[in-house]
Amino acid sequence: MSSSMMIMMFYAAIIAAVPLLYAAIGEVFSQRSGVINLGLEGVMLMGAVTAFSIAVQTSSIGLTILGTIGVGILLGILYGFLTVTLQANQIVSGLALTMFGTGLSGFIGKDITGIPSPIVFSKLPIPFLSDIPVIGKILFTHDIFVYALYLIIPISFIYMYGTRYGLLLRSVGENPAAVDVVGKSVPTMRYIYICFGCGMTAIGGAYLSLVYSPSWLENMTAGRGWIALALVIFATWNPALAAVGALLFGGIDVLGMRMQAIGIDIPSYFIKMLPYAFTIFVLIVSTGDFGKKSIASPKALGIPYNREDR
Repeated sequence: MSSSMMIMMFYAAIIAAVPLLYAAIGEVFSQRSGVINLGLEGVMLMGAVTAFSIAVQTSSIGLTILGTIGVGILLGILYGFLTVTLQANQIVSGLALTMFGTGLSGFIGKDITGIPSPIVFSKLPIPFLSDIPVIGKILFTHDIFVYALYLIIPISFIYMYGTRYGLLLRSVGENPAAVDVVGKSVPTMRYIYICFGCGMTAIGGAYLSLVYSPSWLENMTAGRGWIALALVIFATWNPALAAVGALLFGGIDVLGMRMQAIGIDIPSYFIKMLPYAFTIFVLIVSTGDFGKKSIASPKALGIPYNREDR
């Protein structure tokens, strides 16, 4: 494989990792607060259809991004009401959110299916940095969504592990009663991080319909929400490791297509299966004997909090 093809492969892996990483980082924060959201697939679809619909109606990048985040937050409030206020089962509620988002996105998008996106997110090479041999082409010739992640990843890590608010976040997922004792509202914190997680996931969906494949197609996420959930476990609830995992998943997705491009005869169905097969492998490793020894999930994950029980 030539060096230029290797560069293009790494470049494409970053692009494929972007929607996964937005969803995974958002879900890391949600799960760190003690709430698991299995509705990422539905939220991503709603983000994708909302972004594309607003783009078609307004051709405004600002309104498109704000509207997408707004829909994500609304879905987060709905999910928070079910799981935090009503204390419904988080697994069942998450599956319901996925079905709700899948069905509603298909209904909303039926009149815009196949329409080309009126908004073009051009590649923006960063001066000087994009001229660096090899690395410049791979890292510094992307669009604004990718560059935003270059800031979000370190900020998320510093926030979670280097600030008082990050300590409170991790505490509410480990021992919410202790957080309650110091005068912080556990329900409020969980609402905030659920909404943040859903907003990030919606942006990941918007990337799919506006940049990755600039059009709307029903069920276009193709299981990426579920892959993002597996990525959270793979990353051990660490936003920085989520970036590494997303690149790995994206690389596997791209690898199959590149193998076909260089003439290796592989069935297309096998290539499409690779990311999901790897997802299953990650889950098996994470939940087996090795995973039990190396990965510790937040102790209060999935458990409703009642002040009367402390």
